[in-house]
Amino acid sequence: MAQRCFLSAKIHGARITCANLEYRGSISIDTALMKAVGLLPYEQVDVYNLDNGERLTTYAIPGATGEICLNGAAAHKGAVGQRVIIAAYTWLGEEEARTHTPMVAIADNNNGVDEIIECDMTPDF
Repeated sequence: MAQRCFLSAKIHGARITCANLEYRGSISIDTALMKAVGLLPYEQVDVYNLDNGERLTTYAIPGATGEICLNGAAAHKGAVGQRVIIAAYTWLGEEEARTHTPMVAIADNNNGVDEIIECDMTPDF
């Protein structure tokens, strides 16, 4: 059976706290944010910069409290203070998709968890 790609986790509106060009890649994310949406270390994520429109794909690594750091080449895609969306996706069959619940964390001004949203993916058709 064919699978489709769905959102599994999203951190919305986190602020970039550092950009480290000399690190060998990835994005460091506050572990509380990672836990809130179920992101695991080294999981692939897409990063969408709300302020300049840049997009990139990388992997998540645990960061310090409040940290959102673009590492390696990703450091060219954003500047300290800019806001980003961090999203992870999963492939699901039709039955799994009908009961899947993506987790979304809205970040506060210090990259803490302001709100958790459990998205209702139950189609009514």
